[in-house]
Amino acid sequence: MKVLVTGAAGFIGMYACEALLAQGHELVGIDSMNAYYAVALKEARLQRLAGRAGFRFLQMDIADEAALLALFAQEKFDAVVHLAAQAGVRYSIAQPQAYVHSNLVGFANMLEACRRHPVQHFLFASTSSVYGASEKVPFEESDPTDQPVSFYAATKKANEAMAHSYAHLYGIPTTGLRFFTVYGAWGRPDMAPWLFTEAILQRKPIRIFNHGALQRDFTEVGDIVDGLSKLLTLPPACESANAAPYRILNIGNHTPVALMTFIETLERVIGMQAEKEFVGMQQGDVPSTCADTRRLAELTGFSPATPLEVGLRRFVDWYREYHRV
Repeated sequence: MKVLVTGAAGFIGMYACEALLAQGHELVGIDSMNAYYAVALKEARLQRLAGRAGFRFLQMDIADEAALLALFAQEKFDAVVHLAAQAGVRYSIAQPQAYVHSNLVGFANMLEACRRHPVQHFLFASTSSVYGASEKVPFEESDPTDQPVSFYAATKKANEAMAHSYAHLYGIPTTGLRFFTVYGAWGRPDMAPWLFTEAILQRKPIRIFNHGALQRDFTEVGDIVDGLSKLLTLPPACESANAAPYRILNIGNHTPVALMTFIETLERVIGMQAEKEFVGMQQGDVPSTCADTRRLAELTGFSPATPLEVGLRRFVDWYREYHRV
């Protein structure tokens, strides 16, 4: 198929492109290359894709409706993997307009492009953050998600509702994937593996929120893109006359890890102890995440296979090489 991958220079986007190219798809990747974090890292990811048969890249902002519609009209995509978004729970408190720009305006533009130039499957990134501070674990797709505790989560919940309306009105086969704490080599500088590794190597203290009483369903990026790439050719169908060709799926490890266990594992991999600074709960954070992934497993055989220590070792090895430390 000819596939549009948005956010192609992003962490998950780069790996998604590699996996889809390996399956033989033709890809057009777009990314705004914004400066939320170092553009040099995004450029380095693109270098891994540059020159590969079947891949083209265009710098484009999804909030630019005219440019996006022109691209769809020209390329006539069979499917879309929409990963472009303003990420980060904490940044959404400081810069909410960035989330309006990309996650609301940009997402609406994507839906409208898929309406005007129909695709066989629109697959988009949502997040486990939509579950808010739910104390029921593991999180199931049918659980209530109407009380987000961060603006980032609110925009992603809005994406799910917006996508459902377009699937219902225009019959666009749509899948939303709720990602659970994705980590790995080439990851983002604002996420725990990078922040902690950098601080430990520089002998600086790491800030441990909620005094360490946190759990996360850490999912290695290779497992994520395995599930995503298998789903691309499995669009949902209407199950009844009044139903939309739409579904939401969790994609995670189904094995929550205590934050202190995560830190101890990282210390072991690096071979250094962290200086720890225990602080209160960060605004917008949740105490625990855990994915019920039975629906995804039934569809694709999804079974994440990367142990935390293996995934962290891959990340630390990459980090040392990338930064030459």
